[in-house]
Amino acid sequence: MSDEGYEQAYVKEAFDTNWIAPLGTNVDGFEQELSEKVNVNAAAALSSGTAAIHLALKAAGVNTGDIVFCSTLTFSATANPIIYQGATPVFIDSDYKTWNMDPLALEAAFEKYPNVKAVLVVHLYGLAADMDQIMEICSRYGVTVIEDAAESLGSFYKGRPTGTIGQFGIYSFNGNKIITTSGGGMLVSNDEVAVEKTRFWATQSRDQARHYQHSELGFNYRMSNVVAGIGRGQLKVLEQRVQRKKEIFEFYKTSLAEIEEITFMPVNDWDQPNYWLSCATIEGDISSSDVMDALEKANIESRPVWKPMHMQPYFENYDYIGADVSKTLFEKGICLPSDTKMTNEDLQRVVGIIEGLWM
Repeated sequence: MSDEGYEQAYVKEAFDTNWIAPLGTNVDGFEQELSEKVNVNAAAALSSGTAAIHLALKAAGVNTGDIVFCSTLTFSATANPIIYQGATPVFIDSDYKTWNMDPLALEAAFEKYPNVKAVLVVHLYGLAADMDQIMEICSRYGVTVIEDAAESLGSFYKGRPTGTIGQFGIYSFNGNKIITTSGGGMLVSNDEVAVEKTRFWATQSRDQARHYQHSELGFNYRMSNVVAGIGRGQLKVLEQRVQRKKEIFEFYKTSLAEIEEITFMPVNDWDQPNYWLSCATIEGDISSSDVMDALEKANIESRPVWKPMHMQPYFENYDYIGADVSKTLFEKGICLPSDTKMTNEDLQRVVGIIEGLWM
């Protein structure tokens, strides 16, 4: 939570006015303030980023038997909603330039599967995908683009906020994200009619009637007024969180620059990331697992890069297009401690343990 206590003021207002349910001034305010923050026409505050992806797929017309292209290097929350809709995922590899969806692999996937309903592209660890190429390819095939910007709120691609370039974008406010509501998500789009429809679906598709009437299948996906209050407070500190995340990344990159076997995640000229996590790959005799083990002995948590979806037991029988870049990033990658509350002394402790492995 913010040092200033912004969140508590909004939560107190929710309690004082007795608006606790999934509607109220905080929900409306959070939607409006986030829309303004990322310069998009409309937003729907939902119970999770996963719910936002699910409703974005539904809004894109994805139904049983449809094919959806999906970044393979991601968390399962990206891919699971494809299955919720009865659709079939086809996983697309990453490239080393962005760590995100490879436009060449995407082009090859369209050649194999020309009748695709949607493309679900992830901005991994706050790094922007190469959206110009991806949008050009998808536009050529007339396919809806959904941006999973769960990890990239505060990131920009060529000056545009990630999550606002495709037809739909989603953000997550899970406890580990750059700002958090403890749990929650947001669907954004310039298509105000589509966003209003997702709000309807998210509120159990309750028709306008005095009695409870439902003409469509609905979901219990709306965000509570209390949670939205936390989000409104968190939005006030987004920029300072991004700045601290960048400082952490630069600290690691500068401090470990002399270890040639360590290569940090790519930051392109057109990419202004939020540096959600400071990630790197490790070559040579010392592996990423060795580094994680050394940190763990000092009671310091680190993690591997996401295991690609096409390598997961549940998804391994679905098609995959690529050259195993994502597999290499998983096998050699590491996510270093990146919490904004870390002090420079904390960071130096991490660096010292890593340096010790090469000395």
